[in-house]
Amino acid sequence: MVAPPPVEPRGASSATRLRRLRRSAGMRDWLAESRFDSGRTIYPIFVRPGTGPRERLASLPGIFRYSPEEGARHAGEAFEAGVPAVLLFGQSQRKDPRGKEAYNPDGPVARTIRTIKRLWPSLVVISDVCICGYTDHGHCGVRSKGHVDNDATLAILEKIAVLHARAGADFVAPSAMMDHQVAHIRGALDRAGFSDTGILACSAKFGAAANGPFRDDADPSVAVADRLEYQLDPRNTREALREIEHDIAEGADLVLVKPALPALDIIARARDRFHIPIVAYQVGGEYAMIQAAAERGWIEARAGAVESLTAIHRAGADLVVTYFALSLARWEQERVD
Repeated sequence: MVAPPPVEPRGASSATRLRRLRRSAGMRDWLAESRFDSGRTIYPIFVRPGTGPRERLASLPGIFRYSPEEGARHAGEAFEAGVPAVLLFGQSQRKDPRGKEAYNPDGPVARTIRTIKRLWPSLVVISDVCICGYTDHGHCGVRSKGHVDNDATLAILEKIAVLHARAGADFVAPSAMMDHQVAHIRGALDRAGFSDTGILACSAKFGAAANGPFRDDADPSVAVADRLEYQLDPRNTREALREIEHDIAEGADLVLVKPALPALDIIARARDRFHIPIVAYQVGGEYAMIQAAAERGWIEARAGAVESLTAIHRAGADLVVTYFALSLARWEQERVD
């Protein structure tokens, strides 16, 4: 007996069969609305003074801290695999209340930048501009009377930015969340003759739980639990958009939102409101959750990474800072091979 044809719901027609667009993997890829690949990534790299082997970071599986020479080589490895940009974070064991090692011309970040630009001049180098990895209290600014002194910190951030620009950084990334840090750094760069050096402003940086692995591994010797005096409250949307707006007005070339997945709404609203490249940071906690679940067999790491990065891009981020950058580039090479 021949089965009767399927009955169309009342009022429906064959024109509404959306599953036609999902019949095969090739068709789904052809019609994908959002496409994210390693060409849109920025790879974070941690560097420290001295020489010696790389140091494993406990909270970030597969991520290490490097000497300047090794950090530069790792950056070059990522570039040759297809990653177009790196974001350098430095720290030092020689700490003081004002983070003076952060603007040492022979410090780890400046040395790494110089080596990268000598060997891989086309690799886009972005440098973090902050003092948390260099202070004995672990905060992102100078402490005074029990609080972070915004204006006293600005002069130090200017020195760091000019130092990194002189070493060859393409962009400096102020992340201390001090008021008017972008304006002060833009002025300092211009006065020093680095008007072509761009600013990636960490504008909407939330004091979120997902930042935990970065804080532990960027510098395990100093742990600061609460930075909400200057970082954004995760409950606030309008405040985040105001921060982005102010940084753009002060001369930011790109703006950054972090963490990424908990702030997809902020990314989407910023994309609708501002005509400037938006960067999102898939922070250590986001990366570590995917890796931890994959290690337990609960999810597949590659699928989890790609889906999360695509979601961030779909929300409106043009570029994503992610610890998966090198892995993503290698996965793409495997698919081509």
